[in-house]
Amino acid sequence: MGEGRARGPYARTPARRAEIVRAARDSFAEHGYAKASLRDIAERAGMTHAGLLHHFRNKDELLAEVLAERDAEEWRQGLARVRGPEQLGPYLGELIRHHQQAPELMRLWMELAAAASRPDHPAHAHFVERYERSRAQFADGFPDEESRAALRGGVSPESAALLFHAVLSGLQLQWVLDQELDIVGPLGDFMRLLFEGRAG
Repeated sequence: MGEGRARGPYARTPARRAEIVRAARDSFAEHGYAKASLRDIAERAGMTHAGLLHHFRNKDELLAEVLAERDAEEWRQGLARVRGPEQLGPYLGELIRHHQQAPELMRLWMELAAAASRPDHPAHAHFVERYERSRAQFADGFPDEESRAALRGGVSPESAALLFHAVLSGLQLQWVLDQELDIVGPLGDFMRLLFEGRAG
């Protein structure tokens, strides 16, 4: 690895940061967060350790960026592919199976989300905004009485959004603890309970 490549301008360009984040994601998935090193990540990104530290101060900051990028990517996919309750169940099943291919990242996301519950945590605002936005988008999928009729037993869209996230997070936590569990099937069962069979 030549110093010439690593020495280039230290401007925090989006493209350069994206390369580092991809390298970090691969390193975390392969070695686990605890064993992944900034030097390994820098090497994967084709730069020096010092060059990496100009973009990210520490491994915690990198982890937060890796998970935020994954969130943003999945958010875009969801907006493009899910147009109603009937598409949501199958899409989530596919997404969970994808997450299960990198269980270390799944576990790290849960640990970070729990730690970010502290108001002084650097990722606190990100997680608060993330859940607010997701709940609002879910509820916005039921703009009138006709669409709300899809929800079982008169459950409000706001309540359904809270229940949905609680079940999704809880199932993934149980799978991280016991990776023999089938959580895709129970998620489909919950969606059918919530949407009276329309979610598939």
